[in-house]
Amino acid sequence: MENSNKKVSLLEMTLFTVCGILVIDTFVAPSIIGVSGITIWLITALFYFLPYGLINAELGSAYPEDGGIFNWVKRAFGEFWATIVGWFYWFNVALWMPAVYVAFVTWFSYAFYPEMPKIALAATAIALSWLTAFIGVRGVELGVKFTNLGAIIKVGILLMFGIMGAVYGMKYGFKNDFSLSSFIPSFDNALLYAPAIVYNFCGFELISSIASKIENPGKNIPKMTVLAGTLIAGLYIIGTFGILAALPVDAIDPVNGFIMSAQELTTIFGDFGPIVFKIMVLAGCFSLITNMISWTMGGTEVLSAADLDSKAPGLLGHKHSVYGTPDYSYYILATVSTAMLILNYSLSDSAAEIFWTILAFSFVLFLIPYLFLFPAALKLRLADQSVERPYKIPGGTLGIKLAAISGECFVILAIALLFLPDDSYNLWVYYPTLIVGTILSAAAGVAVYRSGQKRSGK
Repeated sequence: MENSNKKVSLLEMTLFTVCGILVIDTFVAPSIIGVSGITIWLITALFYFLPYGLINAELGSAYPEDGGIFNWVKRAFGEFWATIVGWFYWFNVALWMPAVYVAFVTWFSYAFYPEMPKIALAATAIALSWLTAFIGVRGVELGVKFTNLGAIIKVGILLMFGIMGAVYGMKYGFKNDFSLSSFIPSFDNALLYAPAIVYNFCGFELISSIASKIENPGKNIPKMTVLAGTLIAGLYIIGTFGILAALPVDAIDPVNGFIMSAQELTTIFGDFGPIVFKIMVLAGCFSLITNMISWTMGGTEVLSAADLDSKAPGLLGHKHSVYGTPDYSYYILATVSTAMLILNYSLSDSAAEIFWTILAFSFVLFLIPYLFLFPAALKLRLADQSVERPYKIPGGTLGIKLAAISGECFVILAIALLFLPDDSYNLWVYYPTLIVGTILSAAAGVAVYRSGQKRSGK
């Protein structure tokens, strides 16, 4: 990490976390559940997001070390499992990044250049992957500036969705039934999209990956948790309401739902609607860049906490001579994203199914580290009581047990439900990708660990 005495303030921490957790491109998918999806958002916020946030507040304030989740798992279960967690946390970004930038170029071309050649789409997405890497290499301070602006824009987008949805409903009529009975979950298609809600609520631990840069982490991490958590949960629900006000459930596209919703909602502005729509698309596109900056930074810092400069092959452990950041780790992420993008745009249109199958695979890798987070929190509370804890989850041992069990159950359920793909998927491609891909990824993490042990002489 680069040398600097500047600390990340409470406001910057809150904005960084909001930017990381508020995901504009995937928050639309759960709207397909219908109005009852709002109820599922609330249930997940109460029984997953709240305990998850409280656990991160306790761990982040008690162990203010760079690496966040890596160090927590290491303290609880040892270096082997911590390395596996760090590996999954970092590697899933490489698979997620191309999907995000495919969304970027799709949105941009739809609004400004509908006939944009495929080679231009691919080149733009690849350029954005490398831009993200270069910003990460420049260090935390530059990355935080981008994420601060991205958070403000995301808040504005979701607030606008809610406001426009209310106006749209009063002007044209609501496209879905908002009676009390419609809020009762039916679970007919809820199981398919419920993992997206859990996924959209993840990211509280991101800020702890740069703990040494935080101003007064013992006090500010718990405060940030309350501020960011309340804002995020509320905005997701507000944005979902806006979508459901303007689009009937059967018209919501989980991939292009953002631009479709924005286009319909902005019709309330009459002749100025197309202009407002384009502004919202630009804002949404910028938010995608800032989202990837926050996650590439967090994932790389978590992996860097394993001290790979001394224990792993030089590609992962190499540090930039000026900025002190793990530059090769960022470049590898951009390289993998580039390869994925070339593959996607080289294949026929049917490649979309394969690409989104790979995205589901990245979701599995993304959620695996959280399987270790909740047990680690419980074990550290019980076995590491000598550590000063500026914040403790209320309720003593029972309180943290309930929080850990609730969070763990939601993560297990989300991973399990990812194995219930849409009927249109080719299951002979889908299941091997998720199962074999996860096994191979785990094997790669084990290889990284063993390489580190060999290099350190253990």
